[in-house]
Amino acid sequence: MPKRCGWVKMSNPLYVAYHDEEWGQPLHDDQALFELLCMETYQAGLSWETVLNKRQAFRESFHGYHFQSVAEMTDEELEALMDNPAIIRNRAKIYATRANAQAFLQVQEEFGSFDAYLWSFVDGKTIVNDVSDYSQAPAKTTLSEKLSKDLKKRGFKFTGPVAVLSYLQAAGLVNDHENDCDWKNGD
Repeated sequence: MPKRCGWVKMSNPLYVAYHDEEWGQPLHDDQALFELLCMETYQAGLSWETVLNKRQAFRESFHGYHFQSVAEMTDEELEALMDNPAIIRNRAKIYATRANAQAFLQVQEEFGSFDAYLWSFVDGKTIVNDVSDYSQAPAKTTLSEKLSKDLKKRGFKFTGPVAVLSYLQAAGLVNDHENDCDWKNGD
């Protein structure tokens, strides 16, 4: 049986698949980076399991996370989502999705891609941390604070340093797999 990070909820196949197939894999596709950023913003104050369980409904609600389409959503479209029980019906988070799509497009325009912008914070290389026990890992770092500050300056919402560290880990900019996890070295 493979050894996984201690935070993985083995009872939920979505959780296991997320850890094994996505979390910590270096991600360079702007579409996938946008979806992941949105998911991290939805998590604020909630469990990651809740977000994963509602992931498909969020995709359907937000045009497959096509950032141009999300950026153009009207207030009426966003308000209609408040009636959708399949997603997290938090008005601030729903509106933040549109605001983040708009800010995302501005970053793409300035840097050529969101990928180029994001990876510039780690000089294009994954930071591999020594994590013996996930519960001892920090909730935020100097890097996540720096990126959070820059994202907020650019108009992003729900991108505090804790959410940003989670995003950096998920998108593979920071490898915080536990040392004895079979996925630590990209297996």
